[in-house]
Amino acid sequence: MDYFLLKVLLPVLTVAENAEHGGEGEGGAAHIPNFLTFLSQWFHDNVIIQSLHSWENVFFAILTAVLISIFAIISTRKTQMIPRGLQNFMEMLVEGLDNFFGGILGKQGRHLTQFLGALFIYIWCMNMLGLVPGFMSPTGGLAGGFNITVSLALVVFFYVQFTGIKRLGLGGYLYHFAGSPESVVQWVLVPLNLPIHIIGELAKPLSLSLRLLGNITGEDMLIAAFAGLGITALAFMELPIGLPLQVPFVLLALLTGTIQALVFTLLSTIYFTMMLPHEEHH
Repeated sequence: MDYFLLKVLLPVLTVAENAEHGGEGEGGAAHIPNFLTFLSQWFHDNVIIQSLHSWENVFFAILTAVLISIFAIISTRKTQMIPRGLQNFMEMLVEGLDNFFGGILGKQGRHLTQFLGALFIYIWCMNMLGLVPGFMSPTGGLAGGFNITVSLALVVFFYVQFTGIKRLGLGGYLYHFAGSPESVVQWVLVPLNLPIHIIGELAKPLSLSLRLLGNITGEDMLIAAFAGLGITALAFMELPIGLPLQVPFVLLALLTGTIQALVFTLLSTIYFTMMLPHEEHH
């Protein structure tokens, strides 16, 4: 019961605290404050805390990476031939992701499953972090979240281009960008196809970042709005809590956060397959 109250009521209390200070989210969007928000209010003159609050998305993104690393170290610290506990879970997770992405990429692109698997886990953990009371999703928020999602998309973009140059060679890479012309007509259309292909390639990281940002930010705003509505519903009783109206949307965020992590990674996988030699992907 205490665990339920911690999960459900603490977000309501933080929204109430935010409302008392007249606080709103970035760009006027409602959001549930995290522990850095309160530390910045309590320690106005502390430069370190104020800096962390200004860069809270980056802070929680780094924190997520550290927590994942700690979990990986603990689960593989004492490996056994017959895995049990965390080692068994980790091996099932790695094998499942490897088979999933490897089946899309094919044999020649199998080495990319390590990157794509780590990318999925990282994005999923960042999406879920915002559902923990006192924390936030680094991939959400109109300003700070955009920096994180764009950074992730740019990493994918440059790795895709690097893979294309490495596997196709510089000449094959440029030939791919020209649309792989084979006939005279296709070569004549190269001046038209080339800029279109370049624009489409540059649009990929923007598409990836905005899709993830918009969905996670929308989830956070929805949860905050219904948490605030729950407080308003019991305002006449002058209680420090409200109705937990946000609970169904927290459960929905578990599903949509997973879907968005999968969509981001799946699209990244497709971008890799498009850059690999044609006979290597299906």
